[in-house]
Amino acid sequence: MTTIANATTAHRLPAILRKLGWAAVTIFLAAFAILEGVNHGGWSWGALAAGLIAPDLTFFAAIGAKDPVQQGQLPRQAVPFYNAAHIIWIPLALAVAYSFGPLQAPALFTFLVAWMLHIGIDRVAGYGLRTKDGFNRG
Repeated sequence: MTTIANATTAHRLPAILRKLGWAAVTIFLAAFAILEGVNHGGWSWGALAAGLIAPDLTFFAAIGAKDPVQQGQLPRQAVPFYNAAHIIWIPLALAVAYSFGPLQAPALFTFLVAWMLHIGIDRVAGYGLRTKDGFNRG
């Protein structure tokens, strides 16, 4: 009995640490996004709201899907779009490129930070990338 309990606990520990890591990143990104909104105002607040909402607009790719789905399952035709919008490396790479580039558009940077914030919130809430069948990856 002890071996099974220890094996279960050992398996759950990395998931807990991963969730705590995402929580720390999410808190930082939330503070940074709010700071960007306060510092730049105007369009930055709109960009913050858009960045929080935009990744989930990929659900509209499922409109017209004829595959029957179960609860918690995303239709297969929407999975590639959903996964592309929920990979942290895409907005991170764009934010780094923006930071080193000549472009001066604070709203764009705020959008990218908010996009990363959205991904972090999803990870903390237990939503990750999807399998080809549309279920959360374990």
